[in-house]
Amino acid sequence: MPFSPTRRQFLSTLSMGASAAALRAQSSNPGAFPPVRVITKGPGFHWFGYYDKLQFSPDNRFVLGNKVGFEHRSPVAEDEIEVGMVDLQDGDRWIPLGKTRAWNWQQGCMLQWIPGSASEVIWNDREGDRFVSHILDVNTRERRTLPSPVYALSPNGKEAVSCDFSRVADCRPGYGYAGVADPFFDIMAPEQSGITRVNLQTGETTLILSHRQLADTGEVIENHPTSKHHAYHLLCSPDGSRFILLHRWTQPKGGHLTRLITAAMDGGDLRIVIPNGYASHFIWRDATHILSQAKGWLGNENWGDFLFEDRDSGVVEEIGRGVLDSGGHLTYLKSNAWILNDTYPKGIRRLQTPHLYHIATNRRIDLGHFPQPPDYKGEWRVDCHPRASRDERWVCIDAPDGAKGRQLHLIDIDGLLT
Repeated sequence: MPFSPTRRQFLSTLSMGASAAALRAQSSNPGAFPPVRVITKGPGFHWFGYYDKLQFSPDNRFVLGNKVGFEHRSPVAEDEIEVGMVDLQDGDRWIPLGKTRAWNWQQGCMLQWIPGSASEVIWNDREGDRFVSHILDVNTRERRTLPSPVYALSPNGKEAVSCDFSRVADCRPGYGYAGVADPFFDIMAPEQSGITRVNLQTGETTLILSHRQLADTGEVIENHPTSKHHAYHLLCSPDGSRFILLHRWTQPKGGHLTRLITAAMDGGDLRIVIPNGYASHFIWRDATHILSQAKGWLGNENWGDFLFEDRDSGVVEEIGRGVLDSGGHLTYLKSNAWILNDTYPKGIRRLQTPHLYHIATNRRIDLGHFPQPPDYKGEWRVDCHPRASRDERWVCIDAPDGAKGRQLHLIDIDGLLT
C-alpha cells in the first residue's frame, strides 16, 4: 500500500528545500509523499484507462471509471464490464452508468467527459458485429447511440477521430476490441480502413486517412512484405485544428516500428514529426508543439522526452534528461510549467512512481510508490496513467490495492504546483 502522510508532513518536507534527488532518497519516509486514498473497492476491480482523457467532471466532483469481475486474462467477446463514476462528495459512492462489450485493459472503453458539456459522457460498445459509442447525460440519463466508436474528442465537443479497433486488436493486442474480426486481415495496408472522423451530433463517419495512404507517405523504414500497417493513439490538438496518430507496422521477428504523424482534421496536410521508427507516449504542449518519448535525437541514442515542433522531423530540445522518466505517460499542468508523469514497474518490488516535474528548475516530486505484483504483466498490466482533475488539485491513477486488485487511487497535490 502507498503511504498516506498528512498534508502538513508533506509540505514540511518540501519547505526544507529538498531537491528531486533528495525527495527520491526519502522514499521510505511517509513524509516524502502527498496524501492518497483509494476511492473504489470490491466486489469487483476498477480502473479508468489512458492518461489523455477527461476523467473528472467539470466541477471535479465525479470521477469516471470501469468495473470488471476478473483480472489476469485477455477480454473475450462475451466479457461485459460496467462503466460508472465515483462521487467524491458522497463517501466515494460508485454510480453505475451503463455496460459495454468493447474494452481493453490499457484504455478501457474510451469513457470520458465530452469537452464543453457539464453532464455528458461517451464510451464505446459493441452491438452485434459492429462497434458503436453511447453518449449519456448523467443527470437526465438520456442516452443516444452513434453508429461508430470514438478514440479522441475534439476540444469543441462536436467531433472525434477514431481508428479500426478490429485491426488494432490483431496488430497490437491489448489496445483493440474483441468480437469483430478484421475484414482486411490478409491485406498489409488496406485502402478501406484507417482513421475516421466522427460527427458527435449526427453520427456521420468518414474515412479520412487510410492505412494504404500512411504506408505510401514518406520513407517507411524496414517495411517488409509481411509488415501489417495500423494506426491508433490519436489525440486532437488544443485548438482542434489537427490530430496526432502513431503509424505502426509490424516486424517479421515480432514487435513494430513507429512514426509520429500529425494531420489536419480532414486527414490532409500530413507531417511526419518523428520519422525514424522510434516514437511512444506523447502529449500536445500547445497547438504547435508536442512532447513525445523518442530515441535517436540530439545525441541521445536511448529513450528520452523530447519537445517537437509540429513539422517534419521537428525536434527542438530534450526535456528533463535523467530526471523526468523517459517511459511514462505525460500531461502538462499549470500553464505548461509542470509535467505530470509516471514510471513502469522498477526494482524487486516492481514499484511504479507517478511524479511531477518542474521544467524551469529541473525539479521532480514523486507522488508515491505503487507496487505491481508480477501477475500483472503484458496485456493486463496496470499502468498508472495519471490523470489530473480540471482544477489540478487531484491526480487519479490506476494501481493494484493489495488483495483487492486494481482500483482507482486519488492523490492530493494541493500546494505542489508552485
